Amino acid sequence: MTRGAPIPETVTLHVPFRLVKRGGRKEMQLPEGATQPRRADSTLVKALARAFRWKRMLESGEFATIAELAEHEGIAPSYMTRVLRLTLLAPDIVAAILDGKQGSEVTLARVLEPFPLTWQHQALHFSL
Repeated sequence: MTRGAPIPETVTLHVPFRLVKRGGRKEMQLPEGATQPRRADSTLVKALARAFRWKRMLESGEFATIAELAEHEGIAPSYMTRVLRLTLLAPDIVAAILDGKQGSEVTLARVLEPFPLTWQHQALHFSL
């Protein structure tokens, strides 16, 4: 465009994709070879943030027990202990989750299940 050229009022952009139904939801499917930008799973990120916040609150002495903290937060102590286990995840797994590179099989339900404590075995368990 040059200075004298008028600015168009409408710009049309064509993006090749198709809609596919998956599990009752509609998803966009990009054409072959197109890469989809990765996005962090907000539920996983939120759970990690809660876990590390709760851990900090317990370690600081603000709350003496998990039961006391769970009562303050208004959640079940059993759920809190499952979420607190996320603080035991290997740093590279935490980084992958925060960057959205964890893979589709790593979901909140999956990480709340018991997992190996050693970082090497965690990588194998979560297929990273």
